[in-house]
Amino acid sequence: MSMQVDPTYATQEERLLTKQSYHSMKIGVPLETSLAENRVAITPEGVHMLVSQGHELIVERGAGMAARYSDHAYSEAGAQIADDRQTVFQCPMLLKVEPPSKDELSLMPGKQILFSVLQPNMLTKAYLQAMVDKQMTAISYGGIKDEQGRAPFIRSMAEIAGNQAITVAMEYLSTWSDGKGYVMGGITGVPPTDVVIIGAGTVGTVAAKLATAMGASVKVFDASLSRIKALTDQVGHGIYTCTLQPQILAKALERCDVAIASLRPIQGRTPVVVSEDMVMQMKPRSLIVDISIDHGGCFETSEVTTWDAPVYTRHQVVHFCVPNITSRVARTASFALNNLTSPLCHEIANMGGLGQALRLSDNLRPSVYAFHGTLTDQDMADRFNLPSTPLSLLV
Repeated sequence: MSMQVDPTYATQEERLLTKQSYHSMKIGVPLETSLAENRVAITPEGVHMLVSQGHELIVERGAGMAARYSDHAYSEAGAQIADDRQTVFQCPMLLKVEPPSKDELSLMPGKQILFSVLQPNMLTKAYLQAMVDKQMTAISYGGIKDEQGRAPFIRSMAEIAGNQAITVAMEYLSTWSDGKGYVMGGITGVPPTDVVIIGAGTVGTVAAKLATAMGASVKVFDASLSRIKALTDQVGHGIYTCTLQPQILAKALERCDVAIASLRPIQGRTPVVVSEDMVMQMKPRSLIVDISIDHGGCFETSEVTTWDAPVYTRHQVVHFCVPNITSRVARTASFALNNLTSPLCHEIANMGGLGQALRLSDNLRPSVYAFHGTLTDQDMADRFNLPSTPLSLLV
């Protein structure tokens, strides 16, 4: 005769806390060689924090110079300054802004952890295959989430971009830059400058907030009503907002002095919402600042420019289309990046290494697009017809 056991008193599985050992790391910080990339992935303050926790940091000579951080500052913080690039690129973990170039990949022995900014539209199948062949674990800053599920790196860079959009507009509206000779703000007895912002995300919100505070007349367009509502809640109700309706947008552009584009990309490409005909109807010497140029641009007339020649004129309208505008203020941008990288490295070490961190941290897993040479980003793998495996099956 079998006895029925009350499940309340049945033997339960015992769960024990396992002790996590601190994992000291050797971290390399290379000099950025990409065109106009002035940021550095970690500042001397971040180096000091990690060195004091037992990590070894090797910084390539001159890595922070463009962001106004000297080799002496890194050395005083506890980093080893390396003249040989290969010494840096052989470190088990690399903190970089732009992904390594083809030449830099050749310096890497493989089986390393790489943190960098991922630009999917800049990657090629051959480049991804090289990373796979080197059995690398690649992590994109933009995919890392915080406790609220937001992407702190993207948000920080977007805030800087929104700030710089207004700064650039002020510069190229001035007489000294052969602009219209306007100030951004409203002056007593003088009509305010008319600003159109396309995109109500973080970039557009910051730009709208600054332009409104200066006294400009601001109109914001976006395809998403929820983003428009969020922008209105932050900026206030003193601005005009509308969904992306071509006829209304065209009329607003005809009257504006400055048009700022900050739409988010869709499948790696920003939608073109302003045609060449619409640009032709804009006032002479009006200004376009296309922040979305990193992903193709929102204006049909937008073409990538460089800091050596940042603007060009088409249909009597001035175009500013320099990508990576955050590098214009590299020290601020680097400090914002450091706010992510140095605590993240500490968190990974505290969990016992990256493998354990990926098992324990839901916030880190979305940022991984290659793990030990296996692609884990399904969209990226499909785009290049390469095999992939979900990260959840690997960790």
